[in-house]
Amino acid sequence: MFQIKESKIRSLLFQGNFGLEKEMLRITEDGHLSHSQHPFPVSDTNITRDFCENQTEINTPIFKSADEVVENLYYHTQRIKETLDTLSPRELIWSFSNPPYIMSEEDIPIAQFVGTDAKKTEYRNYLANRYGRYKMTYSGIHFNYSFSGDLLRSNYEAETGKAMAKGEETSEYQEYIDRLYLDLAERLVEYGWIMVALTAASPIMDNSFYELGRTGGSVFTGMGSPRCSEIGYWNAFAPILQYSDIRAYTSSIQQYVDKGLIKAPSELYYPIRLKPKKEYSMDSLRTRGVNHIELRMLDLNPFCKEGIDIRDVKFAQMLLIWLSTKPTRHLTAEEQVQAVQNYKNAAHYNLHTAHIQLTDGSSPNVADATLDILNEMEEFYDSFEEETKDIINYQKLKITDSHNYRYSHIIRREFSGDFVKKGLQLCANYSASTATKE
Repeated sequence: MFQIKESKIRSLLFQGNFGLEKEMLRITEDGHLSHSQHPFPVSDTNITRDFCENQTEINTPIFKSADEVVENLYYHTQRIKETLDTLSPRELIWSFSNPPYIMSEEDIPIAQFVGTDAKKTEYRNYLANRYGRYKMTYSGIHFNYSFSGDLLRSNYEAETGKAMAKGEETSEYQEYIDRLYLDLAERLVEYGWIMVALTAASPIMDNSFYELGRTGGSVFTGMGSPRCSEIGYWNAFAPILQYSDIRAYTSSIQQYVDKGLIKAPSELYYPIRLKPKKEYSMDSLRTRGVNHIELRMLDLNPFCKEGIDIRDVKFAQMLLIWLSTKPTRHLTAEEQVQAVQNYKNAAHYNLHTAHIQLTDGSSPNVADATLDILNEMEEFYDSFEEETKDIINYQKLKITDSHNYRYSHIIRREFSGDFVKKGLQLCANYSASTATKE
């Protein structure tokens, strides 16, 4: 954990590397899913496809600040909209995590990759057969983060008493980095549900998601975020992962592949992933070590043209920093199973009636538990710059004044009645031909 009593380490805590991934659906101007081919070249590494041909994904480069990465996300979002404006017929980007009209599974064409990438289409066909295509239309944002090299080296020196030259990478140092991220991942298993509670933004769906051929109107799901809830993106089992070292961690994931419960590690639908520098595989993670951590549970925020509020990006960083100062404590198998349920419960719309089970045996409602964490973080950041206080206060308002600040509550109020029709107006307002950066 970070030795925050050391002044040098405190001064480096906010140095890190940010990356964002955003999934979104291409739609027609009347609210149906697009049937056109992905309109961007394979060589464009920043704009690609996720599950289906009409599900566009942005992958930002890595930046040193939250402001830069969100600005870049906006830039690529605008690039997409400008291209869609030139198509005939014109298309829009759908701003919500829940899909618009779906007439049938044929509305969700699996992404077509060719050549050496053809295996990606084969894998998507497997997912479609196993989970159904409807669930694959859920879209969201993944937050990728790594602590700066200066911070990691300084903390390593403070803990071990060994000097570390800049750019020096020994196996012992990589093991130290792995250990720090493994501890952080385990703390996120225990505490990360708070990100679901604070970024849920998809309480309603079009009728067609549930009733074939019936479009229009809206269905209130009872969830603030269906994709993170029990009706969302999860495996049929609650995984038990080992965090003692990187080999144990990768082996505990690989065992589910070996048992035939999942086809590949990427099919483990878990809200947190530890990632190597290049391709995501257990061999790469084991041999190269951890490069960054990924949070996979953020809904699209339709009230932001970028799809995410900068304050939520900064809060995610603050949560990771805070958790990295907490002592290591390994979760039991039972606690890990409960932790998965906590994520699902935090996805509910009414956080006062949904409860989570804490490791101390208590079972507060999600609203109270969220405020408890925010209060603890507020105390931790008391001596830091004023912006940290503003960000925590903003998150508190989502709980204490949900009607005006929690995204799911505002969306239910403003888009119920005819979800897609009202959503289309928002999307049209965000189109490249009308958009201006505010």
